[in-house]
This record gives sequence, C-alpha cells and structure tokens, in this order.
Amino acid sequence: MIRFSALLLLLLHPSWAEPPTVDTSTLTGKIVCGYQGWFRCEGDGSDNGWHHYGGRDGFSPGNAGIEMWPDVREIPAKDRIATSFKFADGTPAEVFSSVKASVVDLHFKWMQEYGIDGAMVQRFATSTRDARYREPMNQVLDNCRTAAKAHGRGWALMYDLSGMKAGQMETVIDDWKNLIRDGRVPHGKMDRSYFQHHGRPLVALWGLGFHDRDPMLDDWERLIEFLQHNPEFGGCSIMLGVPYHWRTGRQDAISDPKLQQIIATADIVSPWAVGRIGTPQDAAQRVESTLKPDLARCAEMKNDYLPVIFPGFSWQNLKQSRGESAKFNAIPRLGGKFLWNQALAARRAGATMLYVAMFDEMDEGTAIFKTNQQPPVGENSFLAEPDLPSDHYLWLTGRIGQMLRGELPAIEEMPVRQNPAGSARTR
Repeated sequence: MIRFSALLLLLLHPSWAEPPTVDTSTLTGKIVCGYQGWFRCEGDGSDNGWHHYGGRDGFSPGNAGIEMWPDVREIPAKDRIATSFKFADGTPAEVFSSVKASVVDLHFKWMQEYGIDGAMVQRFATSTRDARYREPMNQVLDNCRTAAKAHGRGWALMYDLSGMKAGQMETVIDDWKNLIRDGRVPHGKMDRSYFQHHGRPLVALWGLGFHDRDPMLDDWERLIEFLQHNPEFGGCSIMLGVPYHWRTGRQDAISDPKLQQIIATADIVSPWAVGRIGTPQDAAQRVESTLKPDLARCAEMKNDYLPVIFPGFSWQNLKQSRGESAKFNAIPRLGGKFLWNQALAARRAGATMLYVAMFDEMDEGTAIFKTNQQPPVGENSFLAEPDLPSDHYLWLTGRIGQMLRGELPAIEEMPVRQNPAGSARTR
C-alpha cells in the first residue's frame, strides 16, 4: 500500500520525481563555477570552425589554443570530434563541442555528482551582434537551462563585456530583451533552476572598472539602472565582476569616484583574482591584505561579496597560436593545494559564497572539469598531473563547498580522498 501511494503521488506530481534542487533563492552558501561553453569544432553544425580550440590556422599539432585536454570518455561516441593530435600510442585524440546537448548535460551531471551548486553561464556581449556566433551561444544557453533543471543545479546568466566600447551598451539591452521575449531567461515566472538573490533573478555583468579597457562608466550606470528598474525587463539583482584592486583603484583598476558609486548600486561584488596571486602563500596573505578590507567595504555599501578562486594558470599554447610567448604552467596547481588555500583564505576572512574560475576554461588552464592526465604528445605541451584522477578538481571543489558551509573543518590540510572512483589513467 505504501509503495502504491508513493507511485500515485509521483504520477499526480511528476515534478516530485526530479532530482533534489539546490536552494536557488540565494547565492549565499553556494559554490558556483564560471561556464564558458565556447568550444566549437569543425563539423559540429555551428559554422564557427575550431572556435577556442585552435589558432589562426585551424587546430592541429603546433597550432593549439587550449592548455589542457578534455576527458571525453563519458561523452557519447557520436558527439566526440576526432582531431589530428595523437596520444603516445598513436591513436587519435578526440574533443567535444559545447553546442552538443549531451556535452552540456554531462557537465551539469558532474556538478550534481560532485556537490557543485551551479554555474554562471557566460554570454559574450560583442558576439551577440553577429548571428553566426549568437545562435550557437543561444543553443549553449538553452542546453544549460535544460541540464540545470535535469540535474537540480542552479544557473544564472553572466554577460562578459570584454571588448565593448562607449555607446555600445544598447547591444546588451537589446539582447536581454530578446532573451526574455524568447523565454531563454526567466522573467515574471518561477524557474526553480535560475538563481535569485534578494528575491530577484540574478544577472552578472563582468568587466567594470578595469584600467586596460574603455571605462564607459555612464554606459555601465545606464545598463545597471535598466536591469534593476525597467518596468518591463528589469527587476534583477546585479552581480558585478570588477578588478582585484577595485577598492583602492590601483594596478588593474581605474581610480574614479564614480566607479565606487556604481559598485555601491550592485547586490554582489566579485573581484577578479585570476593571475593576481600565484602561490598558496599569496592566498594565505590576502586574508588581511585584501579579503577582510573588501568585505568591510562591501558591508558599508550593503553589498554581498563573491571571491574568485582558481586552480592554476597557463596559456602558452594560446599565446603561441597568436605569435606571442608565455610561460608554460605559469601558476602551478600543486595537486589542488593552491585552490584549497584560496578557498580557505576566503572562508577565514568571512566569505559566504565562492566563484570558481572556471568549470571548462581550457584556454588559460583554469578548468576544473575532467581532463586527460595523459594528453596528446607532440608539438604542443598540455597540462597534466598523472598521479591524480581526472575528476580530482571536481571532487575538491565539492569539498570546498562543504568547507564553505561549515560541513568540513577550515584547516590547512586538504581533505584526503578515499578510494577515488576515477582512475589516474584516462585512456
């Protein structure tokens, strides 16, 4: 009788059969990842070529734009893309395209399996003006929305405004209107998978106040005002991605009182830390030098604070593909110690939420998803830690989320993994 009753309830309320969903009503207590979703392949239907895989002459040995090689074993064979790169035994190496629904679904499945709360789905504002790039981005966004719901994860849209110039913000406003009209982002209706904050849907805007780009402060102010207060398309909470030194106006940040005024209007402030620190010792030192003062300033402005942490950094292949040079493995991962120490510092400073850069960023060597620890050999070098399983950083990110919420002790020693399911050998 009990079994029959349970079955009847599931039939009457099919949504009860969905996997448990993270509490998307707030970002507080959450660990989320940036999700680029920008990898395209020849023959994937996007007409974007080897987008973010290759250099000026396609994607081939000696002409790679990625620093890590993805572990594609769990992707359906029909959705894997063969390349001219070879493993040590001579077999061809395969990659994936982000436009494939099976790929995005798998990535959000991993988030669920490893205890990662969700993703900020990147949308590159300059690319929305060209249908050739906009339509694949729309496809990735649709896949993310479907996958987040299927696997009980949260997601929110993040506009990356890199490359935008003064007077171009109307592009973002028009794109946002189209996304709402097309039903691609929730507006005025309940969506269990879309992150809210302070009772309003969350929209992230990245790139405000950096010294090496057009400040466009008046344009930023107008965009934020629109997203917060427009009677038809507004009503949003705003997360601002700002420079690491946003508070002091030094180094990577412009010094302008208006920047501080604009930041104060946001709901969440998220300073970009990638490349700003390079060792576990740097991470520990930023508790007093950066994190606590940032948190204090945010408290004064009544903003929440979202620190950025990252596993390591390298972009030698990307730079070489553009005729430039860069050091390989510039910021070593150290088996996760670098990532753990950044998270520990943020927790000790009082942070209540974390942003991991990135879930799938292979270009700059910051990806935490499953990567091949025995990558192709030849003219390019790819990051690998052969003694670690391919899912190590997914597992560690989940543990960081537990530490953030007080479910694991905030101590120097990294958690020890017992009987990892993934093998260090990925072939």
